[in-house]
Amino acid sequence: MNNIGVVILAAGKGTRLNCSDQPKVMLEIGGKPIVSFIVETLKQAGFDKDQICLVVGFQEQKVRDYFGDKVSYVTQKEQLGTAHAAHVGIKSLPKEIDTVLVMGGDDSAFYKKETLLNFIKKHSENDCTLSLLSAEIEDPTMLGRIVRYPDKSIAIVEKEYLADEQKEIKEISTGTFCFDRNWFETMFPDMPKLRKLGEWGLPTALAVARGEEKKYQVIKMGDSSEWFGINTIQELEKANKLKQ
Repeated sequence: MNNIGVVILAAGKGTRLNCSDQPKVMLEIGGKPIVSFIVETLKQAGFDKDQICLVVGFQEQKVRDYFGDKVSYVTQKEQLGTAHAAHVGIKSLPKEIDTVLVMGGDDSAFYKKETLLNFIKKHSENDCTLSLLSAEIEDPTMLGRIVRYPDKSIAIVEKEYLADEQKEIKEISTGTFCFDRNWFETMFPDMPKLRKLGEWGLPTALAVARGEEKKYQVIKMGDSSEWFGINTIQELEKANKLKQ
């Protein structure tokens, strides 16, 4: 465990949830901030404060005040996408860490420690450069899909670019990755930006690994309800009820 680090993306504003005075991850469900649940889960799994890095940005002091010295922090000065945030976090981890688990602070509140430890284990056992956790959900309409091709290659296809038959796919990316640290740090400076957003997105990392013929895998979660994206008031209310 000593050579594994975790980067939690917690810099986002949460524009769709009208977060004006606090980061999205500090919205409460079950009486506690969304991101506090994953921090607790990681602590239970055996990670210490130096291994858990929260990438903060918008209203970052609220996150720092809440967690104090339970975790480490790094500031993403400009919000330039999820891959950029991951890079900022990965660079700040202790030098001995060579494998990094990266996840969103806003959609990981229901993860079980067994799921994450098993994911890391499979990443290491299969000697992968990149591993991605996927989920099969009932209504993936607003999300990109995991497309598995006959030649065994896999892609994350954004919803805007899905072919008609691909729209039937229910497997989605959770945005939770395991990376070989050295590969990610070396690859990122040349990583292309997302076409429409003009920022660096984590899905591109899978395309780069595939293009470089690195070993990668997409592991489907046994219980997809562990991934819970919170992007609307309705989703926030549902998560709150579940946590209560």
